[in-house]
Amino acid sequence: MIQVSGLAFLFLLPVLIAAQLSGSVGPLTSYSAKAAVKTCDVTDYGAVADLSTDLGTALASAFAACQSGGLVVIPQGDYALSTWVTLSGGSAWALQLDGTIYRTGTDAGNMIFIEHTSDFELFSSTSSGAVQGYGYEYHVNGSLSGPRILRLYDVSDFSVHDIALVDAPSFHFSMDTCSNGEVYNMAIRGGNSGGLDGIDVWSTNMWIHDVMVTNKDECVTVKSPAKNILVESTHCNWSGGCAIGSLGSDTDIADVIYRNIYTIESNQMMMIKSNGGSGSVSNVVFENFIGHSNAYSLDVDQYWSSISTVAGDGVSLSNMTFSNWSGTCASGTQRGPIKFACADGAPCTDMTVTDFNMWTDSGSSIYYTCRSAFGDGACLKDGSASSYAVVTETITSAPSSYSAPTLPDDLTTNFGTTASIPIPTIPTSFYPGVTPISALLGNDASSKRSIPDVVSATASASATYSLITFSTSSTLSSLSTSTPIGESFGRPRQEQGGRESSGADNHERRLSKKRHAGLDSVLL
Repeated sequence: MIQVSGLAFLFLLPVLIAAQLSGSVGPLTSYSAKAAVKTCDVTDYGAVADLSTDLGTALASAFAACQSGGLVVIPQGDYALSTWVTLSGGSAWALQLDGTIYRTGTDAGNMIFIEHTSDFELFSSTSSGAVQGYGYEYHVNGSLSGPRILRLYDVSDFSVHDIALVDAPSFHFSMDTCSNGEVYNMAIRGGNSGGLDGIDVWSTNMWIHDVMVTNKDECVTVKSPAKNILVESTHCNWSGGCAIGSLGSDTDIADVIYRNIYTIESNQMMMIKSNGGSGSVSNVVFENFIGHSNAYSLDVDQYWSSISTVAGDGVSLSNMTFSNWSGTCASGTQRGPIKFACADGAPCTDMTVTDFNMWTDSGSSIYYTCRSAFGDGACLKDGSASSYAVVTETITSAPSSYSAPTLPDDLTTNFGTTASIPIPTIPTSFYPGVTPISALLGNDASSKRSIPDVVSATASASATYSLITFSTSSTLSSLSTSTPIGESFGRPRQEQGGRESSGADNHERRLSKKRHAGLDSVLL
């Protein structure tokens, strides 16, 4: 642990951030600069906030008008979405979601699909914009065949922040083959079922921080291929928990850091999962993990039975550090807090477990298990020799420092799968004792909201809807792509832009003030 004092910290912090990433992240121009070029309000293109009129056509038309540089605005209000929208191409544009979008269509696919674009931002200036997927209408019948809420593909230099994604029929948010992205100040709340992933990322140079996820599958998960991924200040709140995988053939993941991860009542605190396969995962750090009442804690399972066996000797796992873990697992004798079940054909090497202080909610002992795992700490064996059978280490005394703090937004139960899930307020704390990196844009972020009395089309409805797609290769050359030194670690200043931007003009001042306050003694 390094202690940094005074102004030295201000100069060191960007270096520390950059060390986890391969370059700057976030949009190249601010949304206020984009708005100055052109603003396209969806209500000028036929959108009506009446929970009935389809937003899809209006959103696609507004995007077509602003895709070469501008700000697309969905003002405050409640909008129905019955036709899914693909927003393809363009650059130097932003989507300001200040209203709430409610799913009324029944197609599969992606409700909002953004692809082949750059210098992009999706945000709510009030921190209250949301998409309500009404996934329970599918899940009550045992179906996971509905749409994903949000998918980004081949998007570079972007950010997504200050929005909530709620009750996806399928996955909530995935980023596929993207680069230089930042995701923060988000709340994702889904049903209590597998197959309802929170955030999935297989991309390059991505910074995900200050997010809260509720579901019963992936919290924030890295998939292959991926490089230079930093995930921090994440609250897995009755979730499946964070993971890497599942992994298959030709896995290619490297240079990943998870830190300041808080997990409660979830499947696991961290899982690396595969069954056969090939390729590698290397240079990974898992530090500052707090857990409460999770089924598994540290779970490396290369014989994961929930997927079919993939051809290959196994994915090579190397150079991984697990440090400063505290809290409790649900039952330390039923599922021990450390499990390394590494592939016999590709043993884990250079594993390090240090400052691991986990105990159990029930019982008076815990156990660690290791198989074909080499390194230092717990039940790991020295060296990197051939495979070995499972060895078990039993601990009968609780560590003196296992007790860990909680968060004020911890849930006391899950949301099930048979009733509508309320839209949450985005929290202002995602890991105990750590201030979010960016303040919420909205002035009224603490106010609770309720779902309006609206019934969307049922999952079994026979109606079909067309997919709206626009594509362009045009770019906007008149917008500056320079970013002043020291602004948001690669993210431009967030200034007021658009019609519904209450509080946004104070964001940069609040952000600067927060970063310069209370830094006389900071522990990293």
